[in-house]
Amino acid sequence: MALLEVEGITKRFGGLVAVRNLSFSIDRGEILGMIGPNGAGKTTAFNMIAGFYKPDEGRILFNQEEITGLRPVLVCKKGIARTFQVDKPFPEISVLENVLVGAYIDTSDTKVARQNAESVLAFLRMEAYADKLAGGLPVGWRKRLEIAKALATKPKMLLLDEAMSGLRPSETDEMIELVHQIRDQGITVLLVEHVMKVIMSLADRIIVIHHGEMISIGKPADVVKDPAVIDAYLGEANSHAKD
Repeated sequence: MALLEVEGITKRFGGLVAVRNLSFSIDRGEILGMIGPNGAGKTTAFNMIAGFYKPDEGRILFNQEEITGLRPVLVCKKGIARTFQVDKPFPEISVLENVLVGAYIDTSDTKVARQNAESVLAFLRMEAYADKLAGGLPVGWRKRLEIAKALATKPKMLLLDEAMSGLRPSETDEMIELVHQIRDQGITVLLVEHVMKVIMSLADRIIVIHHGEMISIGKPADVVKDPAVIDAYLGEANSHAKD
């Protein structure tokens, strides 16, 4: 049964159509990858699902309940958590306190929130950083902190927006394993990534967006052979070569 259903969503910014009539669904426990050239509309689609943008057309259902246009905090309370392309820690407070911010979405009890936050840090192998200021973390650990804040809300679905960009190869391998472990905990995952190694290693299915529209969806091995997908990426490369 589908956990998330996106039905014909469109988003315009003035005369620009960033996403046009986009429809797809994600089953419970699935990892769905979303790829496409720069400016394809991937993050705009993420922002509509997470409540940061309201679709101009279409609707979004989560757990068979319509969430179209709900504010981000209400979407989060329904069970959808997200990370951002650019990590956004609260730099002047500790790593543990950062994660507590997410934990308070699920409870107002400080003891329960702290236990949840500590459990998330242990899962992500970040206990040693709990008392350190978040602003002083290296890039790889800031990426983990983004995921920790999201997991502390106890989501049913996690949206990962380029969570592995800027990581060293060894850090990327560790993060791939962590995402598998997150799915093993029963959390459905939707991820945007430019690193094809990540997408091919993680995704059960891939959706490809180009100029705001879906041009392909299916298993990774099939999608990367799709002529429309090859043309979209080669077209972008050729366009850059002419700049």
